[in-house]
Amino acid sequence: MRQKAFIFVLLVALLLIPSVYAEDAQDWNTKGQYANTVGDYANAITYFNNALALDANMVSALSGKAVAFNGLGKYSDALASAQQALAFRSGDADALNAEAYALYNLGRWNESVVAYSQLFKVQPNLPAPYCIQADAYRQLNQTANAIASYNSCTNLDPSNIMAWNSLGLILMDTGRYQDALAAFNQGTSLTITNATLWNNKGVVLTKLNQYQDAVSAFRRALNIDSNYTEAQQNLGNAMGKVQVFNITGVATPVTTISRIGTLNPATTVPTPIATVPVVQETTQAALTEVPVTTIPVVTKTTYSPLSPFTVFGAIIGAVGIICITKLSKK
Repeated sequence: MRQKAFIFVLLVALLLIPSVYAEDAQDWNTKGQYANTVGDYANAITYFNNALALDANMVSALSGKAVAFNGLGKYSDALASAQQALAFRSGDADALNAEAYALYNLGRWNESVVAYSQLFKVQPNLPAPYCIQADAYRQLNQTANAIASYNSCTNLDPSNIMAWNSLGLILMDTGRYQDALAAFNQGTSLTITNATLWNNKGVVLTKLNQYQDAVSAFRRALNIDSNYTEAQQNLGNAMGKVQVFNITGVATPVTTISRIGTLNPATTVPTPIATVPVVQETTQAALTEVPVTTIPVVTKTTYSPLSPFTVFGAIIGAVGIICITKLSKK
């Protein structure tokens, strides 16, 4: 009787052992997933390894491990873990995302865009992967695909400031300056503290010959980061192209900004009669303030016919005439 009881207990234990192990593996996996969310990638890998030691086929632990390796910059290890997870479950979104990101960082652009396309079949509403795919397309010089992916990214996440910036840059590269300006306007409407966006907005405004607005944009960038060398250079270039004439039928002299030295005040520059500002380009030399030269005005000295000297002279003359007349009568 005791022998039968012992055998029964042993059978129950054997049946329960796998479920106990599986529960423990899931606990380690849960700890690993939480560690990933807080950026504790080194401990996350330890937790996932503990889970996999108990259940080598746990897909979520393998994909979580791939995410952790990507977080540590160990892209080859991340790729291996992600592909191992995909061998068990080909449509696992976390594994596909981790695989595509690892391929991108390994410079394997073609494979990366394909992996992201596979991801979007499973999970089409992830904005960040669209932006990374767009960057991969740019590396492959596939401009149209890159713009499409950036548009998907910004449509899903309109508050993604750098996505608007990247979209603006690629549109500017293709000569679509108005569309690029619209993208930079979206970015600058979301933040006033990003110097890069304001600088790039100034660049596209320069392309559109809107030099005054470009100057304002570059100054905004420098107000945010006074040491922004590129913005400093761009500001100098834009200011060198600003020369406004106020025209009311005749040429009106104004103080002008020149980058080639002092203007000669004696030189007359014919100004066309128009009702709109005229923008004149100057050279790209270092910016200098032009001193305002005052042209001396020749003045004439005039005398009043009733000045004191005239009255006094008249009196003397009259007295002299009277005296001469009296003497001549004597």
